[in-house]
Amino acid sequence: MNEVSPPMEGSPLIAPSSTNHPLYESIVEACRTVFDPEIPVNIYDLGLIYTIGITEDNDVNIIMSLTAPGCPVAGEMPGWVEDAINGMGGVRHVSVDITWEPPWGMDMMSDEARLELGFM
Repeated sequence: MNEVSPPMEGSPLIAPSSTNHPLYESIVEACRTVFDPEIPVNIYDLGLIYTIGITEDNDVNIIMSLTAPGCPVAGEMPGWVEDAINGMGGVRHVSVDITWEPPWGMDMMSDEARLELGFM
C-alpha cells in the first residue's frame, strides 16, 4: 500500500511554470482566450492555470483547477485549453490535468479580474 506523503514544509503547493521558455508568453495568451462560461473573465486571470510546464521538445503540461468541483464545464474545459494551445503552433503535445490542491480561491485572481468582477 503506497501512502502519499504530505509535502515538505516550505515546498510550494503549486509547481513552478517554465517562464523562461520562448513559448511561455504565447501559451499564456492562448490560455487567456478560454473563458469560464459563468464568469466574464478568462481562466488565466481567474487564477485557474496553476502551472505551465514546457519541455525542451515543446511538450506542454498544464496543471489547472476549476472554481468549484461541481463546475458544469469540468469535463469540457481541459479540452478547451488543449485546443487553444494546440492552435497556436510550435507545440508538439499538450496535456491538461485538473487538480484540487490547493483549492482555488478568489485571492488567486489577477487585479484585472478583480476589477472586472467589481471586487476592487
